[in-house]
Amino acid sequence: MNLLKDEVSLLVRKLAVPASVGTLFQTLYTIVDTFYAGKISPEALSALSKSFPIYFLIVATSIGVTVAGTSLIGSSIGEKNEKNVLNYFGNVIIYSIIISIIVSILGFAFGEKIFLLMNSSQEVTILGLEYINVIFLGTILFILVVALNSFLHAEGDTKTYRNVLIFSFFLNIILNPIFIFGFLFIPPFGITGIGIATLIAQFVSLLVILIKILNNQRIKQITLDHFKTKFFFLKNIFFQSMPITIAILGYSIAATIVFTYVGLFGEYAVAGYGSATRIEQVVLLPILGINTAIISIIAQNIGAKYYDRVEQSYFTSIKYGLFIMLIAGVVIFISADIVPKFFSSNPEVIMHGSMYLKISAFILPAYPIFFLSNGFFMALKKSEKAMINNIARNVIVPVLSFYIAKHLNADFKTFFYIWAIFQWLISLMLLFYVKYYIKHKLANI
Repeated sequence: MNLLKDEVSLLVRKLAVPASVGTLFQTLYTIVDTFYAGKISPEALSALSKSFPIYFLIVATSIGVTVAGTSLIGSSIGEKNEKNVLNYFGNVIIYSIIISIIVSILGFAFGEKIFLLMNSSQEVTILGLEYINVIFLGTILFILVVALNSFLHAEGDTKTYRNVLIFSFFLNIILNPIFIFGFLFIPPFGITGIGIATLIAQFVSLLVILIKILNNQRIKQITLDHFKTKFFFLKNIFFQSMPITIAILGYSIAATIVFTYVGLFGEYAVAGYGSATRIEQVVLLPILGINTAIISIIAQNIGAKYYDRVEQSYFTSIKYGLFIMLIAGVVIFISADIVPKFFSSNPEVIMHGSMYLKISAFILPAYPIFFLSNGFFMALKKSEKAMINNIARNVIVPVLSFYIAKHLNADFKTFFYIWAIFQWLISLMLLFYVKYYIKHKLANI
C-alpha cells in the first residue's frame, strides 16, 4: 500500500479491517476474562469490572506510546527522512522502558485507594488487588509490545498486530481455566490466575512482534547509535505521547465516577454494568480500527503536505463510522435482554446489564465523531487538542453527570440518560470544530 497515492477510501478499508479484527480479538480477550471471573463469583466479576479504571493507566500509557510512535515515525517516512525514522524508533523503546517503571510504581501505590473510592466492599477490594497487582508486574510487556508495533503501524502494517492479538486470544482461552482452577501440578490461583494468564500471553506477543521487527528492511539498518538517549527525539515523543496518555486517563476518571454512582445501587449493579461495557467495547471495534487507519494515512500525508488527502481521510472515516454504529445500535438494542446472561445467572446483574445496553444503543453513533476527530488531531501531532477534547468528555462530563444525577436523586437508568445527552453534545461540538480547523488552520501547519 502507498499511503500517499492510493485511493483514500480503499486505504481506510485496507488498514481498518485488519486493525478492527485485531482489536476484536483484543476485546474478546477481556470478555473471556470477564466470563471466567463470573464463574468464580459475582464479587469477582465486580472486582474485575472495578479494576478497569486502574488497569486503564497501562492502557492510556500504551495508547500514548502507540500514537507518538505511529505519528512521528509515519511523518518521518512521509518526509523521506530515514535517519529520523530510526532515531524515533530507538527512542520510543527507551521512553517505553522509563514510562513502564513509573506506571508500575503508581499502580502499586494507588490501586487500593481507587477500589475504596468506588465504594467497594472489603471482599471486592481484596479480589481486585489480587488481579491488578499481577498486571502491574508486567507493565513493561504491555508497553514494549505497542512501542514495537507503532513502527509497523507507521509503515501501514496493521496485519501483524492483528495476528498477534488473535493468537493471544486463543492462548488466553487455554491459560485462563488452567491458572484459575488449577491443572495437574499448577495450583488454583482464582482471580490472580487471570492476571498470570495475561502476562504469559503478553510475553509471547512481545516475542512474535520482535521477530517481525528484526526482519524489517528499515530496522536492519539500525545501529546502537539510534538507541542512545537523544533529547530532541525524547522531547518530541514525550510531548506527543503524554497529552494523549493524560487525556485518555480521563477515561479512567470517568469510569471511576460512573462506578462510584453505579455502586450506590450495589455490587451486582456494578457487575451488570461492567459486563455490559464489554459488549459495548466489541461494538466499537470497527471505529478503533478506522481510527488506526486514519492516523497512519494522515500522518504520512501531512508530512508530505497533501492537505486534500488529509481532509478526505477524515470525512471518509466519519461516514464509515456513522454507518457502522447506526447498524450496531439497532443490534445492541434488540439483543440487550439476552447478552448479559452470558456473564451471569444472577437476575440483578442481568437486569442492570440489559438496562445499560438499551441506553448505550442510542449513544453509539456519537462515538465515531469523537474518536475519529481525536485521531485526526493525533495524526497532525496536535496531541494537546486531543487532550483538551478528552478532558472535556472524560472529566468535565462525568462530573456534571454525577452531580446532576445526585441533585435529581436519579436512578440507574436516569443517570445514563443524562450521560447519553452529554455524549451527543460534545461529539457534535467537536465535529463542527474539526470542520472549521480543516477550512482555516490545516494549511498553516
